[in-house]
Amino acid sequence: MSEIALKLNKDLENTQAGFLLSQLGKRLFFPRGIVAQAAEASEKANVYNATAGMAFDSGNPLISSAMRNMINGMEPDEYITYAPTPGLKPLRELWLEEIKKKNPTLGNAHTSLPIVVPGLTSGISNCADLFLDKDDNIVLPDLYWGNYSLIMNVRKEVNIKTFTFFKDNRINSEGLKQTLIDSAKNGKVTLLLNFPNNPTGYSPTISEAEEIKNAVLEVAKQNIKILVISDDAYFGLFYEEDIFKESMFAHFANLHENILAAKIDGATKEDYSWGLRVGFITFAGRGLTKIHTDALENKLMGSVRSSFSSSSKLSQALILRSLKSDSYSDEKIKFDEIMRLRYLKVKEILEKRTTGLALKEYPFNSGYFMNFKTEPGFNEKLRLALLEVGIGTISLDTSSLRVAYSCIDIDKLEDLYSNIFKVADTLQ
Repeated sequence: MSEIALKLNKDLENTQAGFLLSQLGKRLFFPRGIVAQAAEASEKANVYNATAGMAFDSGNPLISSAMRNMINGMEPDEYITYAPTPGLKPLRELWLEEIKKKNPTLGNAHTSLPIVVPGLTSGISNCADLFLDKDDNIVLPDLYWGNYSLIMNVRKEVNIKTFTFFKDNRINSEGLKQTLIDSAKNGKVTLLLNFPNNPTGYSPTISEAEEIKNAVLEVAKQNIKILVISDDAYFGLFYEEDIFKESMFAHFANLHENILAAKIDGATKEDYSWGLRVGFITFAGRGLTKIHTDALENKLMGSVRSSFSSSSKLSQALILRSLKSDSYSDEKIKFDEIMRLRYLKVKEILEKRTTGLALKEYPFNSGYFMNFKTEPGFNEKLRLALLEVGIGTISLDTSSLRVAYSCIDIDKLEDLYSNIFKVADTLQ
């Protein structure tokens, strides 16, 4: 094992983060190779910098006029050269400021500096590299995003253990707690929470968030080390007053010495910039100091360097400029209100409907989606029948149908749901 990796492991010794590291995580480090040496040179080589594998002319990167003309108002160095492995530092620092602003429950809890990844899928996968080995257990609600299976089960060969998400139309925190206890293996377990949840479009209320926090705390007190990953893809799209309007990361960041909290978020949905693929990974845990989080960042940078090297500099530059722009806040409020009004319209349609009564909606209060529960197998029949009349939906597992009302104009929602109900009744 590399001397650098051994030093990082030593730095993390006797912490929850060190205990939770996978075998790959123990081996990972950020090498003192080309990228690290180029980073040093960018600070000190003010005469000649002959480090990076790029082409320059008169100190500027070579760029075709076609590409330059596509991007007005930006200097080539902002987007055509490589980004640092962990991402643009001004963007990382600004994103951390935003996290703290949006999550006041964090208080003065120490966190790592967010590291940039190309989207949340990459964030989840790289986090899994650091902490999950073959045959480890990860706990999810039984209603979860299908890509988790591909990442955890297919790629990482991790066992997915599920708990029933809803009980009496509330989040089943007792089931979550028991599943964590039953799934603990070699003194550790991983929990992945996704709020607003995909596919249901549900976020915990203030009281439910407290119940989830207490459930995980009770497990941690049984000397079980827990990695809690918060997938905050749809963060901020909260439509009801009683919702806990922060990330669950805020509850876990400084909760117990046996809990390591990882926040995976990004501008993808939060800032309406899906195709730019800018995500972030941030760590926190009670008792962790800057030495510990620096070690985690270094290991994560090793994972980044060895998988995708670095994220798109153009995408990061666009997000950074957007976050700093005068119009950002006002436009974000405007877009969020468009989503909220669509949500309210769907609620109204479901409350007054007289058809499609066999389709029972799961609770929803946030995000992009709502989800119908169906008889086993009926969801796929309904999806195919809806395609015949030009309507696209998503069937999940064997008995649910997801509708993304986020992408339908508000004046078209009545017609959309009317057709879904009509086709469902015809099939019934």
